[in-house]
Formats: sequence, C-alpha cells, structure tokens
Amino acid sequence: MSQIQKSTYTFLEELKANNNRDWFTEHKPRYVQAHQNVADFMDALITEMKKVDQIENESGKKSMFRIYNDVRFSKGKPPYKVHFGASLTRATRWLRGGYYIHFEPGNTFIGVGFWQPNSEDIKLIRDELSHDSTPFRDIINDSAFKSVWGELQGETVKTAPRGYSKEDPNIDLIRYKGFTFSKEFNSADIFSEDFVFEVTKAFLAVRPFFDYMSEVLTRHFEDH
Repeated sequence: MSQIQKSTYTFLEELKANNNRDWFTEHKPRYVQAHQNVADFMDALITEMKKVDQIENESGKKSMFRIYNDVRFSKGKPPYKVHFGASLTRATRWLRGGYYIHFEPGNTFIGVGFWQPNSEDIKLIRDELSHDSTPFRDIINDSAFKSVWGELQGETVKTAPRGYSKEDPNIDLIRYKGFTFSKEFNSADIFSEDFVFEVTKAFLAVRPFFDYMSEVLTRHFEDH
C-alpha cells in the first residue's frame, strides 16, 4: 500500500511525546509498520520518478535515513528522530541535483537543489553567476516555477565569499553557500491517494533549474 497511513503519523506524534528507548522498544511493531508504510510509498515514488528522470535508487527502504539519532557526541539529544526522511539521487555524473522528502506531523515537505555543495562545485556556480546570472534568475523567477517552489533558500555569507567582490552586481546570489527550494504539504495532501503523483509533479517542475546547474557543474568534464 503506497498511500501514507494516518497511523504512521500517529506513531510519530506519540514518539515525539515519548522519545525514550523503553517506549520505543515496547512499540517496536508499530515502528516497523510505519517504516514499511513509508518504504512502500518511496518504492512507488521511485517507480514514478524513473518515468521522468534517471534515478539511481532501486529500493524505497534503502532511500530512507535511519530514525536513530547519533547521540555519541551529544548527551542531550533524544535517541530517535521524530520524522522519516528519504532522498533520491540522480544517476550519472552528468545529472546533478538531489531530491529529499520529509515526513513529520505538522512539518511535511519536499526539498530539492544543492545543499552544502563541495568547494569545487560552489566555485563553479559562483563563477558562472558572476559571469552571467541571467539564465539562473530567469529560471527561479519564472511564475510557473515559483508557484511550486517559491523563493530560493540556503545559508549565505555575510558580505562576499573570498575571491569575490562585494561590489559584484550578482553578489546577492554569489553569497549563497547552497541553493535549495522546499514545498510544504498539508494533511489533505499527505493522506491522499494522489500524494505520490503530486510529489512527482513538483519534482518535475524543478527540472529547468537542475538542467541549468548540471550544465554549469559538468561543463569542465568536457575540457579534460
């Protein structure tokens, strides 16, 4: 059953109120059921996404992040996350950009883009934006794109990254350390039979941005 079940969110709500090992152990069968529900949804999402993009993922379960927090270096951190998260990876080095989905009561969203790109990638992006930001701006300001994804998100440096002038006319974009977008969903969306198709449709809407960024980030491969 690929439809997200209300019982999955009920489990997460109760886990948030009882985030300890004793409660989790006692309710382990409910966790297994909730985890399987999300894994089944991700299987269906992978099937749909492979119709419109080249996706590496083969398994919904393997696309999911662990629910266990790493508490080795943080004594105050609760042992469990109170959400399920999963990501999809585009195949081949030529197709760049990532897809993320976050299941949490009151905070369910999808995210796309380039979160914490490595130093080589961020330099390629910034150099391109400094040279000519018009294609980038045209894509993110397109009304159809904005109706789905809203405004550009991501951390920024305070003035200008090293090697770039704060007087650069494109410094507003060059300051970004990552380039991401997100879209929230309400309960009516999440528990609908059509949710997998709505997510796929939203992911598809980001393609112009991914196409542009993929070209910027893979152009140097052709020089070698």
